Amino acid sequence: MNKIKLLYIENVITRKTTPVQQKLTFFMQVENIDYAKQIDVIWAGEEGIWQVLPAEYHSMLGHDKEYWSASITFTLTETELLAGNIKCSLRYLVSDKEYFDNNNRRNYFSAADSGIRLTNNQPIQNIGFPSCLYDNQQSISISTAVHRSFNATSVIIHWTTDNWKTITKTPCNFKKNYWDTALSSNARNPNQYGTQLWTASINDSDLGKLQYVISCENKRQKIVWENNKGYNYSFPQQQLKVLILNLHCYQEENQDEKFTKIAKTINELEIDIICLQEAAEYWRDGDGDWESNAAKIINDRLTKPFYIHYDWSHLGFAKYREGVAILSRYPLSHQEAQYVSDSHDKYNIHSRKVVKARIDVPCVGFINVFSAHLSWIEDGFKEQFQRLRTWAEHNNGDDIKATLLCGDFNITAGTEGYGFVINSNEYEDQFLAINEHGIFDKIFRVNDAHWQDLLADDYRIDYIFMKKNSQLKAVSAKVIFTDQEYGRVSDHFGYLMTFESV
Repeated sequence: MNKIKLLYIENVITRKTTPVQQKLTFFMQVENIDYAKQIDVIWAGEEGIWQVLPAEYHSMLGHDKEYWSASITFTLTETELLAGNIKCSLRYLVSDKEYFDNNNRRNYFSAADSGIRLTNNQPIQNIGFPSCLYDNQQSISISTAVHRSFNATSVIIHWTTDNWKTITKTPCNFKKNYWDTALSSNARNPNQYGTQLWTASINDSDLGKLQYVISCENKRQKIVWENNKGYNYSFPQQQLKVLILNLHCYQEENQDEKFTKIAKTINELEIDIICLQEAAEYWRDGDGDWESNAAKIINDRLTKPFYIHYDWSHLGFAKYREGVAILSRYPLSHQEAQYVSDSHDKYNIHSRKVVKARIDVPCVGFINVFSAHLSWIEDGFKEQFQRLRTWAEHNNGDDIKATLLCGDFNITAGTEGYGFVINSNEYEDQFLAINEHGIFDKIFRVNDAHWQDLLADDYRIDYIFMKKNSQLKAVSAKVIFTDQEYGRVSDHFGYLMTFESV
């Protein structure tokens, strides 16, 4: 099988709006050789200048393949022309190897405003399908491109929301002109490549469980199926992987090697958000040294650096600015940093600052994430946690799907400080929710009078506390950076939790 294959090109010019625009879309299938990969569309317009358009991951295809897509829009101005007719090929860089789909060295061609072109002799292709569903979505439109040579007489969506115990068949409508859809309008040359477009909508309150395939029949009663290469089309929940880790403030032997190990693990496990504590950099008379910053070093060693938000609290180990950080695969906004301790003295170890950011997670929405390293109970934990709660509440709103308080809280499960969190009746321990369902319910749901006894053997001080009624749920939780799992990198373990939308 080809390591990379172009499935279709869409070439659209929109004239009903001002200014005139042209949009190119490329959709492709890729063999998942390694997580670290680069996929580009190499293309040239009518000016003949070859350009590189990076593609982005779209969704999984079975267990060992992926869909990727790329798009670009041009606006006609007095100084800028549209791309017009284009030619293109695909390039796939992975594991120091290079693969191409260049249409057997002839390149692919797409005429301006010609709509969909199916490639590689495909008779039928599901086009424009989303990678996941959005909150409370109860309707989805499905568009199917069929090559005109098949002479289709009917296209039907076969779908289920109960794992095929019952099946609903929804006929598609044939668009006599490709441009009858909302994709574009006023085509100069519709159906140039002999592509028919059939569309249908599915309305159901349980689309999260939707699976569907597409059948296409012609006058000779020949039927072809579009079933996602045998895996059916579905919309798995968007998962969010969050790691918390105290880095031990540059006190580790083989420190640089351990930074590399952390970055490699983040890459391998495809972690989305990392909250770091004791992320240090050299003091330099209080001015700091960003190039030595532990969070920056780890981030720089990721396959693709994340967005980063960092701030420091106090002098650590007499030579470091000690702070906290958030690293995120997705863009950050509304970044803040605040002291939650009584002391703001940079020479006082109990001066504790927390960083916060809003993160826009695809198919989830906005979540607020706080990375915290609080003091022990006798040194101000209660006051610090209360300020953190108040701060988080002031940043809450209808558009916030979840609030996560992450990090090293310096309270052992089962102690007075942990009880203070419980008694707030506002945040819940997500690691406990996954690993000890019965104990979690007794502590956070019915407030068992003997809750401390239930945690007698739990010595954690690192947590993800999630605000009640958040629109996320934890689906897995594991301990990493142990002797058995990825190796030790700190005097703390790492806690990795996976969330899905509810």
